[in-house]
Amino acid sequence: MSHRRFWLWVDGVGGYLVCEADSIVIGQPASDDSVDVPILADLSRRHATVRRQGDAYLFEAAREARLNGRVVEQPALLGRDALLELGSTVRLRFRQPHPLSLSARLELASHHRTQPSTSGIVLAHETLILGPALSSHVVCPGWKHELVLFRAATGPWFCRATGVEFEVDGQAVKGRAQLGERSRIVGPDFSISLEPYSNPGRVETK
Repeated sequence: MSHRRFWLWVDGVGGYLVCEADSIVIGQPASDDSVDVPILADLSRRHATVRRQGDAYLFEAAREARLNGRVVEQPALLGRDALLELGSTVRLRFRQPHPLSLSARLELASHHRTQPSTSGIVLAHETLILGPALSSHVVCPGWKHELVLFRAATGPWFCRATGVEFEVDGQAVKGRAQLGERSRIVGPDFSISLEPYSNPGRVETK
C-alpha cells in the first residue's frame, strides 16, 4: 500500500491532507499507519476505499456503506459531487470540482473529524488548483490570484501563478519553481506551506 501524503497549509484558510496515491483507505485510526484517511468514528480499520482508475474514481466498501443513499455492494462509480456514508453516522462529500483535472476533494459532512484534524482531504493527481473560484481544489476566499501546483506522474511538485510575482523559500520566481517537501510559497495575497506527513504537527486553521 502506498502512503504518499503531505500537509498543505493555507494561511487564513486551513490545513489539508494531500494524498498522492491512486488508492486511499478510509477507516478508524490505526497505530500501524495502515489507514490513509483516519476518522475518529465507529468504523472498521479498512472500512472503504476510494480508487482512481483511468479518468474516474471508484468507491469500494469493505463494511457498511452507501453512495448517494444506496447501499454499496460492489465498486461504484463516483460522480463529481457525491455523498459517501460509512457506517451509520459518518458522511463524506466527494467533489471533483475542476472539469480538466482528475484531482478531487473529500470533505467531512458529519460532525466527525480526522486524526489529526484537517480542513479537508485532497486526492491529488497531476494538478492542484488553489484560488477563489469554486472550481478550485482548495477554495481560498479573498484571494485575487490562482496558484497551481503541478507534477508529471510521480515526479516532484512545481508551482506557478500567472500574472503575479511570488517567492518560493525566499527566492523570487518567474514562471515556475520546483517545490521541496517543506517549501513555503508567498505571493501578494496568498501564503502556503508544505510539510511531510511523517511530522504533521498540529493541524488547525491559521
